[in-house]
Amino acid sequence: MLGFITRPPHQLLCTGYRLLRTPVLCTQPRPRTMSSSTSWELPLVAVCQVTSTPNKQENFKTCAELVQEAARLGACLAFLPEAFDFIARNPAETLLLSEPLNGDLLGQYSQLARECGIWLSLGGFHERGQDWEQNQKIYNCHVLLNSKGSVVASYRKTHLCDVEIPGQGPMRESNYTKPGGTLEPPVKTPAGKVLLRARAIESQCYVIAAAQCGRHHETRASYGHSMVVDPWGTVVARCSEGPGLCLARIDLHFLQQMRQHLPVFQHRRPDLYGSLGHPLS
Repeated sequence: MLGFITRPPHQLLCTGYRLLRTPVLCTQPRPRTMSSSTSWELPLVAVCQVTSTPNKQENFKTCAELVQEAARLGACLAFLPEAFDFIARNPAETLLLSEPLNGDLLGQYSQLARECGIWLSLGGFHERGQDWEQNQKIYNCHVLLNSKGSVVASYRKTHLCDVEIPGQGPMRESNYTKPGGTLEPPVKTPAGKVLLRARAIESQCYVIAAAQCGRHHETRASYGHSMVVDPWGTVVARCSEGPGLCLARIDLHFLQQMRQHLPVFQHRRPDLYGSLGHPLS
């Protein structure tokens, strides 16, 4: 899930598209009154929903088709979900399929971004870090590529997912993944500044949640419903349960106006929780 600390749109273009005969749904946004910008002047972002499997090249082919379609439709930034590269059958296979950031697979995505002229948010890459030889563990790394295919930011997940899902057994990311040790600052993109995670209403930001869907292999499935949520908590674009993409526009001017009219950050209590109460710049 990725949160914009840009601001949601005065008018959102919510266009749904189909892939592999699977419907992609889109809800209609409520009217806006704070901005005079037209929707055609606003940056367009795409949220891609996929079903990753242990086959990295098939996964890349599927992701590339969605990114190409997003670029064709005019998106400046496309979001791919966590584990866009692959979802393995077990931890041993996960470690076997992992690659460094300068490996072949990320090189393919860099070339894709460059050829399409689009920024890519790669939600979670199974990365062999520089300490791979010492500990044989990987990082869950969120990578941001610019339209020239260069890595402009990378964030290694700090809070790992150890859960037990009924019917699927335990999933313990910490068995094979190391938590990252740093928090990265927001990065300026053509659609505003991006974070790893954010919540819409109290953060006055635009949340973009790219998700996995469908059955990845014999013992694991995901549920789809990727979405774009505005700062009011309204779902303004949404995919259904199958592969596909949805689009939404972003109005930074509206964000500024909203923060002026609803100054929620002035209501924070930094005396209780320190710098966590201050808004990101």
